[in-house]
Amino acid sequence: MVNMSNDMLSQEEIDLLLKGTDDMDNDYEFDNIITEMEKDTLGEIGNISMGTAATTLSTLLNKKVVITTPQVTVTNTGELSYEYPIPFVAVDVRYKEGLEGSNVLMINVDDVKIITDIMMGKDEIDIDRELTELDLSAISEVMNQMMGSASTSLSEIFMKKIDIAPPQSSEITFSEGKETLDVLMTDDPIIKVSFRMVVEDLIDSELMQLIPLDFGQSIVEDLHGKSEDFMEDEIEVDEYVKPDDTNISGIAENIGENKKMEQSLNIEKEEDLKKEHVVVKSPEFETFDTTVEPNYDESIDLVGDIPVELTVELGRTTKRIGEILSYGPGTIIELDKLLGEPLNVYANGKYIAKGEVVVIDDNFGIRITDIDKS
Repeated sequence: MVNMSNDMLSQEEIDLLLKGTDDMDNDYEFDNIITEMEKDTLGEIGNISMGTAATTLSTLLNKKVVITTPQVTVTNTGELSYEYPIPFVAVDVRYKEGLEGSNVLMINVDDVKIITDIMMGKDEIDIDRELTELDLSAISEVMNQMMGSASTSLSEIFMKKIDIAPPQSSEITFSEGKETLDVLMTDDPIIKVSFRMVVEDLIDSELMQLIPLDFGQSIVEDLHGKSEDFMEDEIEVDEYVKPDDTNISGIAENIGENKKMEQSLNIEKEEDLKKEHVVVKSPEFETFDTTVEPNYDESIDLVGDIPVELTVELGRTTKRIGEILSYGPGTIIELDKLLGEPLNVYANGKYIAKGEVVVIDDNFGIRITDIDKS
């Protein structure tokens, strides 16, 4: 609100007026940078890739995940720094095959903590704690799985293999990102693709994908180029020429000649069939009154020298990721086998027998006690 009680404007009021003018100029400028076709294409690409990524995240968290249809806008680093002064977790995703470029995914810090706690199997979610290296490692692996599955979807769209390098995560503000992230190191326009990510009643926030302008436009060109090549390869359009009165009679004559020729060929085929003499008789099969038992012992020598890996399983157990990460020297892991219970023996991974542990000199051995007959 502008103070009208005196002729002087405060510095805050001046900043607000200037900010409003800059916003209108930037909005007008940004609206003309990319076309509606490019926006729609990037939005559809994001919709397909994030749909696949949501399925992957749902599998990792064992919870329902919904990522909504994206909104595509154009902004720059200055605008992002002003709109989002709080820290975010930036996940830098670089393409190493199929596409040349990188993009950054910005995730709320609290969302990263929630995702980590779910993966660690914690009963209570703690968002008041400090962000740790474990959180950054967890979200890097989550994004590696999500964007890896998204790359598979993109491979089908672009009809070529697309793959990413392992993502790198860091906690930064947009101002700090100017020093570390390639996407934010320039004042050039940036394509922002915004998604709403909902994980049951735990997460309901914005997920941002920042794409350099030239990279985003090259993706659109690549995709439309593939579509045009596909149309040229699959569809051939013959030029249509409307016949005039002078050649209609010629076309009719050709049709009549073709019909006469077809009738003549049919008559010749019928005559040829009449000339052929087909002899039909019942088949004769050899009868076998005696059965010879094959001797397999002679052929076993053919495979006798093939090496087979024998494995003895001491026992098994299931632990959560959080428990495994807490392991250290001296940790004791309890298995499902009881003392004195026979151990399973496997040949190339297939169960074949049970046995008991013996000691031969200084080595362990296994004495077979039962052979699997199946």
